[in-house]
Amino acid sequence: MSSPRILAISGSLRNGGFNQLLLAVGIQKARALGAEVDVVDLKAIGIPLYDGDVEAQGLPAPVVALRERVGKAQGFLISSPEYNSSIPGGLKNAIDWASRAPGRLFQGKWAAIMGASPGNFGTSRMQPHLRQVMSSVGALVLPNQVHLARAMEAFTPEGTLKDEAKKKEVEALVTELFERVKG
Repeated sequence: MSSPRILAISGSLRNGGFNQLLLAVGIQKARALGAEVDVVDLKAIGIPLYDGDVEAQGLPAPVVALRERVGKAQGFLISSPEYNSSIPGGLKNAIDWASRAPGRLFQGKWAAIMGASPGNFGTSRMQPHLRQVMSSVGALVLPNQVHLARAMEAFTPEGTLKDEAKKKEVEALVTELFERVKG
């Protein structure tokens, strides 16, 4: 039996951002469980803003590559900040491009959502928006999620979570995703 394939993506473009650190905790657990993890770096892939005129002329190469990766994935692990209480534009743009026809690349695949924020809400305002978008493109979003508030205090200089209970929460979410994807 092959290893479950999970696409991991951070909604933060910033190098070393809190959500990239949180995602790394999840990736480590997924790999320890035996998952094959494909990490998408939204900054590095360089997809353009969604534009129907561009789409009508043919999908740009970075979009084709992203769509291939989404198509191969059996599940999604997303860690995202909230910008103005909602989904960061770069993440929403990637979902928009990947969800375009042909095909329903997210359809019936499990997604796990988590997020880190320097504020007290820990992305609790963004996550319902992301859940709605992922559901509308056909993904099955796990009911559990992780909120990490006061993220500037949450990590060691090496990038690990200081709070063992929060680490276990992330690991439990990833374990649930792994089990659902594995079937």
